[in-house]
Amino acid sequence: MTAQELWQRYQDWLYFNEKLGLYLDISRIHFSDVLLKQVQPKFTKAFEAMQALEAGAIANPDENRMVGHYWLRNPDIAPAPFKEEVVETLAQIDDFVQKVHQGIIHPPHELKFTDVLSIGIGGSALGPQFVSEALSPDFPPLAIHFIDNTDPAGIDRIVNRLKARLKTTLVIVISKSGGTSETRNGLLEVKHAYTQLGLHFPDYAVAMTMSGSKMDIQEQCDLWLAKLPIFDWIGGRTSELSSVGLLSAALLGIDIKAMLAGAKMMDDATRIPEIKGNPAALLALSWYAAGNGKGDKDMVILPYKDSLLLFSRYLQQLVMESLGKEYDLDGHIVHQGITVYGNKGSTDQHAYVQQLREGVGNFFATFIEVLEDRNGPSIEIEPHATSGDFLFGCLQGTREALYENHRASITLTITRVDAQTIGALIALYERAVGLYASLVNINAYHQPGVEAGKQAATQFLALQQDILKVLKETNEPLSVHTLAEKVATLDQVETVYKIVRHMAANPRGIVLQGDLTKPDGLMVSYDRLSNAV
Repeated sequence: MTAQELWQRYQDWLYFNEKLGLYLDISRIHFSDVLLKQVQPKFTKAFEAMQALEAGAIANPDENRMVGHYWLRNPDIAPAPFKEEVVETLAQIDDFVQKVHQGIIHPPHELKFTDVLSIGIGGSALGPQFVSEALSPDFPPLAIHFIDNTDPAGIDRIVNRLKARLKTTLVIVISKSGGTSETRNGLLEVKHAYTQLGLHFPDYAVAMTMSGSKMDIQEQCDLWLAKLPIFDWIGGRTSELSSVGLLSAALLGIDIKAMLAGAKMMDDATRIPEIKGNPAALLALSWYAAGNGKGDKDMVILPYKDSLLLFSRYLQQLVMESLGKEYDLDGHIVHQGITVYGNKGSTDQHAYVQQLREGVGNFFATFIEVLEDRNGPSIEIEPHATSGDFLFGCLQGTREALYENHRASITLTITRVDAQTIGALIALYERAVGLYASLVNINAYHQPGVEAGKQAATQFLALQQDILKVLKETNEPLSVHTLAEKVATLDQVETVYKIVRHMAANPRGIVLQGDLTKPDGLMVSYDRLSNAV
């Protein structure tokens, strides 16, 4: 295209929302009028499906569940019982946070809580981490820390950094089912740390779970400082604007009402049943066109703002867990999905933009531009040029350099990073994912691959218990092959070997004898005199 043709295409496809101060430019995504005609019936169906979802239809047929994250920011559109739940939970959050900030709710023998320790995984961590990074004030009322994995060294690092401040640290434990092993492990590790200090853990803890969940029953969460609900109709990757994300944000002094208002405004904008007037539909169209409706191209997220560093990680789960599916709604094998990764500008220009411009063309980029450089004036680094001007130039230059080498891109421009805008961005991508899923005929709201991984881990741990039992009952060393025959089959000999190798590297009583470069010849025994746990 000539420069004039590109300019005209930019104007033809530019979306602007004046209330949100948000622009969306898809002019550097190639699609033809033929493609538009082909996808129009798909979009008509997608708009109808989204309308039914918001009205309370079963949108997740595999789990027979409604999908209600849009009700969180507009309870008036929710079915009656759910409206009350949303309103009551928001009131509970507001009351609890005010009392914590005022010192009415405080730790034993201390005036106020100083820190928050949030324990969760997946959507229970990525959303709160993104929002805290994007919106926390420079001097928040409480400092926040996250345990989002079952890595013992990672848990130790957080606990050791807090040390004496554990006695003024509020712990939020987030698990919908109460049975997620990583979150359960984090809870038990942190609970142990409090016990070691002679602290009564329930005096410091807030439970976020479904009533009657495994955690609720085992930990007697009604005896904790507070218990907030996670609704059955909210999935982890769309939970940031539920209690999962709102409590920690409010404790940090973030305006959660503005976040919800921004999301509601974006929901209003993305309900319009017309591609050009709907920013989520424009995103879905761009993803479909760039990846040929099959996810042929990766989505590279490039936010040109430090505060948006974690946006790509947040979108990884939202997009990949929602769209990465083996089967479509008709039971056909389709292997759908879009791979998401990202860094930030202009850091990315000194990292992987070299490959983006000149390497494998297996992606489309999404630039996220923030118009306001900072809160207040800037000095001139060079005559008539500020550091923000340089950042702006880096974005525009990279966009142009990619286009010159036939690399497609989207540019999403916001006026500033604030609570309202972050709420709007979350809502925009939630709706885009839902619309795209309809275009490619998949269920965006279940995660069978994640469940399969959990089941495999459970079987693995059961095998480990069997290995320990056999070794404790045996008075002589066993070869790896013999051990595998006793606890499983020879088909699992590699798994058995890896289990005993891991336990031998830790104080678990397992001893390996032989040449470690030849696993097949190793002998395995249990040392009853060791400090095994």
